[in-house]
Amino acid sequence: MKSSRKLAALLAVLALVAAACTSDSDGTTTTAGGDGGSDGPATGSVYDTVMSNDEVRCGTRDDLPGFAVVNPDGSRTGFDVEFCKVVAAAVLGDAEKANLVDLATPDRFTALQSGQIDVLIRNTTWTAGRDGQEGATFLTTTFYDGQGMMVNAGEFSSIEDMDGVVVCSAGGTTTEGNAASEASRLGLDWEVRSFEDVDTLQQAFQEGACDGWTSDVSQLTGLRSAYPDGPDALTILPEVFSKEPLGPAVRDGDSKWAQVVDWAIIATIQAEEWGITSQNVDDFLDSDNPSILVFLGQAPPEGAVLDPGLGLPTDFAYQVIKQVGNYGEIFERNLAPLGLERGVNALWQDGGLQYAPPYRG
Repeated sequence: MKSSRKLAALLAVLALVAAACTSDSDGTTTTAGGDGGSDGPATGSVYDTVMSNDEVRCGTRDDLPGFAVVNPDGSRTGFDVEFCKVVAAAVLGDAEKANLVDLATPDRFTALQSGQIDVLIRNTTWTAGRDGQEGATFLTTTFYDGQGMMVNAGEFSSIEDMDGVVVCSAGGTTTEGNAASEASRLGLDWEVRSFEDVDTLQQAFQEGACDGWTSDVSQLTGLRSAYPDGPDALTILPEVFSKEPLGPAVRDGDSKWAQVVDWAIIATIQAEEWGITSQNVDDFLDSDNPSILVFLGQAPPEGAVLDPGLGLPTDFAYQVIKQVGNYGEIFERNLAPLGLERGVNALWQDGGLQYAPPYRG
């Protein structure tokens, strides 16, 4: 009898343990490192938070022409700003529900890990170290970039002419290491100095403390366009010496939210492939192409409305295109005026790298 009572007690304890392990399994626990440990915020999917808050908190910036700026009337424009709105339009059906959170460069990943923001869309390079050490999952690349060098007009014609110079960059970025590697590769003697933010770097450059200003070519182009002495005072040298894929990042360990953000971005690329724009999207609602109907959340002549189980409304792509536009429209509004060409950011049919996986069951 004693052994039977002991066995019964043991089984009761095991039952309690099992119940405790499954009692709060509604969400997936996420951590800063994405490995199921105790560091970082332990919550359900960010998707649930976004739906509860009825807004998408998007980490971005306010000082990079072409990508993210605050206008005199308080409105915000830019390539990254519009992709923040893309996510809000896809998830919540309203592009204006993107809550844009300004972040300094060193604070980007801390804000993401801590849950201060839901998604980071702030001209941030996808690297192995960031993928593995910053608790971040990088998604579809929105802009393929590369690092370059900006100098005072007439001083240098090539990077190889820059021996024994001071090269300045923003701190907390990939540009410092890239610059040092490029100098070593070319056998040049560079002193690489980093600055806390763009304003202090620009001041140092204007005062002659820097011979070269290195960053992503897109960023240099945007900063050159707003340079106090005018864009003609500066030259961006022709060499590009790194790969800098820029795109959104979410916290590790949350595949549900990652899929939502990913497919919102992908929708802009697929729409451009089919020639669907914010101006003509309604004309495609009775398209003869069943794939387009499915993409826009419509039922094809023979079939039903597709719900692939991504957690997105079936008409999410329609909302994205109607309210924000396709990839080409976003590029033309924000980056083309700076003089940036599509180049590798053209669609794959045009020799570029932008390619959308198929939206089908």
